[in-house]
Amino acid sequence: MKLIIPCVYLKCGKLIKGFKDDTVISSDPVSYCVSLSVNGADAILLFDLSDGDTEHEDALLTVRAITKAVDTDIYAAGNVNRLEDVKKLLYAGCRKVALNMAKQSNIDLMEEAGKRFSKDKTFVCADSCEQILDNLKAVRENTGGALLLGHMSDEMFEDIPVICVINDDCDIESVFSKKNVYGLSGDIVNGKSDLLALKDDLKELGFEVNIPDAKISWDELVKNDKDLIPVVCQDAATSAVLMVAYMNREAFEATVRTGIMTYYSRSRECLWKKGETSGHYQYLKSLYADCDNDTLLAKVVQIGAACHTGEYSCFFNEVVKKDYDRQDPYSVLTDVMAVILDRRENPKEGSYTNYLFDKGIDKILKKVGEEATEIVIAAKNPEPEESKYEIADLLYHLMVLMAEKNITWDDVMEELANR
Repeated sequence: MKLIIPCVYLKCGKLIKGFKDDTVISSDPVSYCVSLSVNGADAILLFDLSDGDTEHEDALLTVRAITKAVDTDIYAAGNVNRLEDVKKLLYAGCRKVALNMAKQSNIDLMEEAGKRFSKDKTFVCADSCEQILDNLKAVRENTGGALLLGHMSDEMFEDIPVICVINDDCDIESVFSKKNVYGLSGDIVNGKSDLLALKDDLKELGFEVNIPDAKISWDELVKNDKDLIPVVCQDAATSAVLMVAYMNREAFEATVRTGIMTYYSRSRECLWKKGETSGHYQYLKSLYADCDNDTLLAKVVQIGAACHTGEYSCFFNEVVKKDYDRQDPYSVLTDVMAVILDRRENPKEGSYTNYLFDKGIDKILKKVGEEATEIVIAAKNPEPEESKYEIADLLYHLMVLMAEKNITWDDVMEELANR
């Protein structure tokens, strides 16, 4: 598949600028990247042009804000000089980090970074094919590909996946026709106002691009008397039901084409792209019709809250509730975390959780260490019961630590999924 990857030049963590001059394109990097994400970008390449450690740290905060605001892969390049820089960018949510081959220290770093974070998380940034050819074995063995700043002029490393960053006019067809070029970036892409239209052009030329085709057409669906179909929207990670809305033909086709949930507003009688006003977009992960083809189920990644009230889900008004055992591990963890966060915000006399918060970080860390040691001791017992008890204790104290550091289970699960 051929990917369209806009290139964003980040300066001081505060603005997007042109590569060849100091023209400010946007003073709001997060919103700029969101607009790229929802308008057809398959990934976004962030080049950090900051000077010095202070500006670089500011840029890292911006990178983190961008990865939180979009469900699009973020690739990072620039100011990567040490293993610690790779780690910080990956921890900030980047999918891949580029090592600049113009620096011998980064060439020496390839093997260590590949082993520490896996080769799929790193790639090299090269000014020429010769830089890759001179280090071909190391690039093949330790990285997931190359970011080539310029035209692909040599096919001697055709087994290495390449993203071409083209900052002048070129024939896109000739670049993509090379077997191992899977991504196109740079001004040649940034200058396109409609990335989906660019993908349409590539598809016409016979290239496989990231625009899905619906396996069930609108005409095959059973609509109501107003030619609408209800859509149940569900969190793809937690299975929580977020909202129910309606689609007409145009909304259905826009959702399939863009991957961004688009509905039809019955009150306003117009299309409604979820998140266009609030920024709380819903990224489509799957769309299913029920057995009668008269209801759709969308599984999405929800940015921010789904409900206009600010609640994550629209379904929060309790009507009837009975106690029951919850077996879904993620739900149990999020429920316990919700109680811990509530104790932090609304202290309760005699609460052990509040005791830990009152004592502060040193006490919490001491308890985490103690519980980890007790797991080691319990694990020497051939029976698992004691270990289960101690593991539960450790998880609880880890969640108190997470609350103290404002880390969520989504943060942790995202990091695990990225490994």
